[in-house]
Amino acid sequence: MAAPLGPVRRALRAGVLALVLAGAAVVVPDAAVHRTDLVLVQADRADGVAVRDQDVLWVLAVGSDARPGESMVRSRGDAIQLVGINTRTGSAVAIGVPRDSWVPIPGHGHGRVNSALTYGGPALMGRTVGDLVGVQPDYVFVTRFPFFEDMVDDIGGIHVRNPRAFSDENLKPLGFTAGRVRLDGYGAMAFSRIRKTLPGGDFDRSANQQRVLRGIQQAVRARADEPGFVERGVLTVMEHMHTDLPPGELFRLGQALAQIDPAKVTTCVVGGSIGTVGSASIVRPFVSQARRYGAAARSDASLRGC
Repeated sequence: MAAPLGPVRRALRAGVLALVLAGAAVVVPDAAVHRTDLVLVQADRADGVAVRDQDVLWVLAVGSDARPGESMVRSRGDAIQLVGINTRTGSAVAIGVPRDSWVPIPGHGHGRVNSALTYGGPALMGRTVGDLVGVQPDYVFVTRFPFFEDMVDDIGGIHVRNPRAFSDENLKPLGFTAGRVRLDGYGAMAFSRIRKTLPGGDFDRSANQQRVLRGIQQAVRARADEPGFVERGVLTVMEHMHTDLPPGELFRLGQALAQIDPAKVTTCVVGGSIGTVGSASIVRPFVSQARRYGAAARSDASLRGC
């Protein structure tokens, strides 16, 4: 007997919205012309594996540091998270990569990992992070931070579990308290981007970005059945998104995200040591650790611990 249509429809609707929100999309007022605020492309995988035949899909999510008038796909990257989704078990893993990680960039020598987006767009960014972790992404998301702020506001804000109080004199002078914290759009942006006052610097910032992603997922799940919520979000996202994916691939990604079990989500950040190159401060990532995370999560999108 076929499954009841209602639950299936709700899962797929939630999945489509989760797909676009995971890339930091937002519902904004209609306009005659919409700029591109989210780019979703299929990565050029050297192994040639057909994505539709995989149990685990890998998505690289990147926030673009583009200023007004700059290309969002040819500016420095930030909030770099390699996300694996197991379409069979519902487990998921996010491997955070500090933006100042000093790594080989194919065709460009060594540099900070976030500069790969500047040099070669989403394709080179995906390859660079994939080389570090040992897992090449199937898809690459790139989004603008202002769009991310509006999205968080539109879904009614989010809640995160903050392990320590911290502040920043420029981004958040009054700071964030420890414990369960409610964030609006600006607060979510600040929570994701502050690093100088965190004891772990870039590493703690990457972990905070993962906390924000969890908060977004939880907020979307809580409102997915509200009449019109999913439809408004999807329509607006499609107006602001550029993608080279056919509808079937978008549908598959939406299905995969709808099946994620919150109890089976693991987040880890690639560690490293602080160093300098010339006058620039960098992170020298623990490559063996990054590869260990990738090898452990490659087949089932799960990690037993960081």
